[in-house]
Amino acid sequence: MADTQEVATLKAVVDRAVDVVPGCDWASVTVRRRGQRLETLASSTHFPEDCDQLQYELGEGPCADAVWDADSYLSDDIGADPRWPRWGPRVAEHGVGSILAIRLTTEQETIGALNLYGARKHAYDEDAVDHATVFTAHAANALGTARLVSGLETAMMSRHQIGIAQGILMSTYGLTVDQAFDVLRRYSSHRNIKLRAVADQVVRGGRLPDEAGEPAPESGHSSGS
Repeated sequence: MADTQEVATLKAVVDRAVDVVPGCDWASVTVRRRGQRLETLASSTHFPEDCDQLQYELGEGPCADAVWDADSYLSDDIGADPRWPRWGPRVAEHGVGSILAIRLTTEQETIGALNLYGARKHAYDEDAVDHATVFTAHAANALGTARLVSGLETAMMSRHQIGIAQGILMSTYGLTVDQAFDVLRRYSSHRNIKLRAVADQVVRGGRLPDEAGEPAPESGHSSGS
């Protein structure tokens, strides 16, 4: 599931693309998911999202190809483009004349593709393509930064919550800092849940959740339970 900050950044990207890229009437962003799955995370209206979804269902289209195969795809007459014989005519019937799909990539990863739909045929001239390429590069950097900030914030929140849980276990069971962390780690491993989730349970309940067969934490004194 996408982070809120990531989605907000993508929404700003697609809305801005419609304003600044000549010939663009609708825009969307396709992102890669695990298992070779593609998903539209932001779109200027529902229309480009529907066009994207049809690509995913049919297994063909410029947005998907931009993600997996090449940096960009331009079609001046989508209804007659032989590269996508099933998808192209269907979206053309609904008012798409041209499309420009450009891969969203940073130095670390390929994020997805920016999909720029035009109502007119031959909507994108050379200057428009150059403009869109530069815009996409800036958009990829903005998204990469949003992901980094989100990841750092999540890590800091997790560390804070784990620290609180350690303090609770230290008080309840008479453990040292290292022992409290080891208890959280072992419980996480035995239950096959994330360490942050274990910490959340401890903070909410004030103690380590009961588990059949889970040995009591070793302590320096009795907890009275």
